[in-house]
Amino acid sequence: NNRNECVMPKRKPDVKIESCGLYSPINKQNKELPKLIQFTEEIPCELGVEFGYILHIRKGRGTKLTFQIDHPQFICDSDDPNPFLGEEYIRDNDWRFFLGDTTWEPLDDKAGAWRLRTWIDGDLVADRTLTLLLNRSH
Repeated sequence: NNRNECVMPKRKPDVKIESCGLYSPINKQNKELPKLIQFTEEIPCELGVEFGYILHIRKGRGTKLTFQIDHPQFICDSDDPNPFLGEEYIRDNDWRFFLGDTTWEPLDDKAGAWRLRTWIDGDLVADRTLTLLLNRSH
């Protein structure tokens, strides 16, 4: 009598990148996700620009989401960890998650490739590289 026959395999969460690109600044008070301004992988490297992606995750409640942002080496911030790592537990079965960052002075060392990756229970579910471009015409 094999007891494993009736065990349902654990379903993987359903994950899709809902949007990716340039966003409105995050409002830290109300916890709302930022609003998409432009779907793009080329981001203007200007002060205060918010960029990243929003994942829509279904059937993921209770799983562990981990994320990593690989960014250009910051010139004057030697104690800044590269990559930036974090984790969060998915709290419900219809969940949206924003992974991204914003720019700050000096802008020169923020330009370049920023690779954003997200895993759920160890499986890579999203991987995007956004390129921050300095506008030299100012």
